[in-house]
Amino acid sequence: MSLRALVQSRVLLVVGTAVTVAVPVLTVPHLPSVSPWPMVLGLLPWIVGKYVLCPLRWRVLTPAAPDGQASRGWFLRASAESELLGLVTPGHVGADVWRFHRLTRAGWARGDAVLSIGADRTVGAIGLAAFVVFAASSLPSGMLLLAAGIGVTLLVAGLVLHRVRPDLLPRGPLPRPRALLAGLLLAAAYQLTIAGLLLGAVDATGHTLSPLSLLGAFGASQVAAVVPGPNGASPRDGALVVALVALGLPWVAAAAAVTLKSVLAWLPALALGGLSLLLRRRQTRAVAAVA
Repeated sequence: MSLRALVQSRVLLVVGTAVTVAVPVLTVPHLPSVSPWPMVLGLLPWIVGKYVLCPLRWRVLTPAAPDGQASRGWFLRASAESELLGLVTPGHVGADVWRFHRLTRAGWARGDAVLSIGADRTVGAIGLAAFVVFAASSLPSGMLLLAAGIGVTLLVAGLVLHRVRPDLLPRGPLPRPRALLAGLLLAAAYQLTIAGLLLGAVDATGHTLSPLSLLGAFGASQVAAVVPGPNGASPRDGALVVALVALGLPWVAAAAAVTLKSVLAWLPALALGGLSLLLRRRQTRAVAAVA
């Protein structure tokens, strides 16, 4: 099955919806009470962060479009589509695959597409690390070693590609310092919305934790992201449950909060990403019919 067919598959949407419904059904009933309003209040700013701030960060770090036609709306739609695919693939890798597909189909060279996605991921990781430090949570040595290992790997890979496949290297200019600064500010703002989402999920279970502590726990759990897994049941989610328990949350409440956070991510992805893919499919059919 092709990537486009996978994303537009009705079976995939049905499975995603089933997971969205089934997971909270298995965990939430074990809580004495669950309030929906904290979840709503946490979800709304996170939607802005994920589907507006993140695409804008990606845009400022991407070389200019070859034909100059890629607008903010193009990045908003491509990012929403990639988020849907990322939720159904281990390690969210499908999001980057789809973004690469959209960039190359829009005329970017493959090297520039790789640079765009890599720069966006790197700036996002720096923003997360900065917030973890700000939250007074010491970064685990494993995370530091992992970051150093990724940096060395990228350097070696670049040297190898330069000799073996120079066509995969960027042709356009690297992001300017001003673009990097703007990307970091957008990344920082997005981390605030993540803190709000986590805070809302925890408050919905009837418990309260410090927003900075929550963000620190989220940052510490990213060490486990090196091992891929499905959204809501990945090693990273398990590590976040353990981190919340370490902050004083009961096991059931911690598991329910992480589950709610994962489930809430599906709602805008299905609505925004699914709608964008549906509109693109209709446009493609209309063009084919005219031709």
